[in-house]
Amino acid sequence: MLKRLAAGAVVCLMLAGVVSAAEGEWKSLMDGKSFDGWKISENPESWSIEDGAFVAKGERSHLFYVGEDKPFKNFEFKAKVKTDKTSNGGIYFHTRFQETGWPKYGFEAQVNNTHGDPKKTGGIYSVKDVMNNSPAKDGEWFDYYIKVDGDHVVIKINGEVTADYTEPEGTKPGKDFTRVLDKGTFALQAHDPGSTVWFKDIEVKRLPE
Repeated sequence: MLKRLAAGAVVCLMLAGVVSAAEGEWKSLMDGKSFDGWKISENPESWSIEDGAFVAKGERSHLFYVGEDKPFKNFEFKAKVKTDKTSNGGIYFHTRFQETGWPKYGFEAQVNNTHGDPKKTGGIYSVKDVMNNSPAKDGEWFDYYIKVDGDHVVIKINGEVTADYTEPEGTKPGKDFTRVLDKGTFALQAHDPGSTVWFKDIEVKRLPE
């Protein structure tokens, strides 16, 4: 009996080791063929899949990642993004699913190269903005990278740092939009009918908490 218990303990430890190791590895969040693991809020017709990419075009809608029960706190996130002319979009993190409206929880990493909003690609919307001049170009795929580690957020576009933010101690959630570091999931934004944004090769790597 003791031998069986000892053997079982070893197996459990081995499994725990596998889980722990996986947390330090990149994981794809999309298969390029379906919305498996994702949930669309309002206006589902604003989303489609084209050549392995999620395509956002239409009335306001958000595509939330729901493929895991465990929320994301510290992580590295990367995706390839492309915009059409005068298009607006976003990548949310530390957010949670909601049926309608602009996501209240978490932060929006801005996607906007030539849309009229002066807050451009690579900024943390209304927290650490990139103003007026975008580091990316319409019609070209660019690399979007987000890292959250404790109270520190870094965003890179094509490998260059565009936002480096450390949350001040004691920051409180806002009334309309929390914009405070916590934990949650990711969401992609369909902003308006005049905007078209593509997202593909979406991956995440959990970091120690």
